[in-house]
Amino acid sequence: MGRLQGRRIVVGVGGGIAAYKAVEVVRALQQEGAEVRAAMTPSAMAFIQPLTLEALTRCTVLQDVMSLGPDKTIDHVEWGHWAELMVVAPATADLIARLAAGMGNDAVTSLALCLERMPLLCPAMEPRMWSHPMTRRNLHTLRDAGAIVVDPEEGPLASGRSGVGRLAAPATIVERVCHALGPHDLHAKRVLVTAGPTQEALDPVRVITNRSTGKMGVALAEAARARGAVVTLIHGPLTVPVPAGVVARPVTTALQMLAALEEELPRADVLLMAAAVSDWRPAEVAEQKRKKGADQETLTLVANPDLLMSTRHLNPHCVRVGFAAETEKVGEHARQKLERKGLKFIVANDVSQADAGFGVDTNRVTIIRADGEEHLPLMTKTAVAHAILDRVLR
Repeated sequence: MGRLQGRRIVVGVGGGIAAYKAVEVVRALQQEGAEVRAAMTPSAMAFIQPLTLEALTRCTVLQDVMSLGPDKTIDHVEWGHWAELMVVAPATADLIARLAAGMGNDAVTSLALCLERMPLLCPAMEPRMWSHPMTRRNLHTLRDAGAIVVDPEEGPLASGRSGVGRLAAPATIVERVCHALGPHDLHAKRVLVTAGPTQEALDPVRVITNRSTGKMGVALAEAARARGAVVTLIHGPLTVPVPAGVVARPVTTALQMLAALEEELPRADVLLMAAAVSDWRPAEVAEQKRKKGADQETLTLVANPDLLMSTRHLNPHCVRVGFAAETEKVGEHARQKLERKGLKFIVANDVSQADAGFGVDTNRVTIIRADGEEHLPLMTKTAVAHAILDRVLR
């Protein structure tokens, strides 16, 4: 039995070149057991014929906001009551703008207004359209209203260019649908996540830091929030936005992160320590920018406190999960941390791998416990986040 057995889903198809991939999305949802219907914008029908989706779904495609059902009911209203979730794939920049404005001038947007919950959006567009301030603003508006956004992937595009804008893989979309419709098994639990790098000042200009972008920690925060948790994210400088509905505690240094942990940890049920905390900080911070002098410069560093060790006494009932970003002897080094820090389990990965290190959207991790270890395949960081939470719940 599939994970979506009996769930009722509408796939809304926007008018972009990726419209043909809606067929794959429909098939992937059906393979998980979902009952699927389809709705199309007028421009989508320039890329794919409704007959294709009708043959797959065995149901008339909703094309016209004025269409009536066999019993003379208004289709988009009735479908809005039927559907548990609407997946918009592809969601073009134009369609996103109209959804953000609350418009209902075609079958897809009208249906979206009749749903009990906001849709799951799968954007696909040119990189400049994806990064345009108005698109970002519209997505922010939709996220604040409760929409789930499955970010596009990087790769070659229809224009011949390459960049971020490709529709997410059907498997990724299905994963997000499964979690969106899954049980809120962390309801009211307090989950504390740390994310991103810390920065230690050398002078007013320069810092000691690392290559972490915060993507894994942010994925954990978003996944926990989607599963009903009350989430606090203590984060260093990030390259990705903080998810909607998450309480953010921005910090810069390791000592600032420690202070925030000491304040938040006593109330937490779960701690996910995904931040890449700087092990050292300069012994002295220059008041003015250091000037280039001799060919060699000696820098004295002092150790930062171990945040997990320093806070382990604050909440003995909290489920504490550590992370080990290694470049060699990954399992050996991670197991040493597991034992030394008294963790429930530790998530280890080799950050020297191009597809599983800092700054990428995928990860390949090993979950190590006292009684064994589990190797997970290459997955999106969102999927990894949910896999970690599954094991927290065990």
